[in-house]
Amino acid sequence: MPEKKINPDENIIYVGNKPPMSYVLAIVTQFNGGSDEVIIKARGRAISRAVDAAEITKNRFVTDAKIKGIIIDTESITNEEGRNSNVSSIEITLTIKK
Repeated sequence: MPEKKINPDENIIYVGNKPPMSYVLAIVTQFNGGSDEVIIKARGRAISRAVDAAEITKNRFVTDAKIKGIIIDTESITNEEGRNSNVSSIEITLTIKK
């Protein structure tokens, strides 16, 4: 059976304004689909939602998932008026052993 090639962008979950359980469903779906690593990315006010989604997934649904790494950063964004503003961002990597 040939090995399934995984697109690197396929296992990235971008967190926005939906409730955390929407992202938990997306993360669990990625793990059930054969991914052994899922990256959760968020910026600004969505950071707390990303942390909630990662913790809910790890503690309730995929109990063998571990946090492989957390990267925090500041991104410079140009708004509609042309001014630059700094926005915090986070990248949480969840992994499971196969």
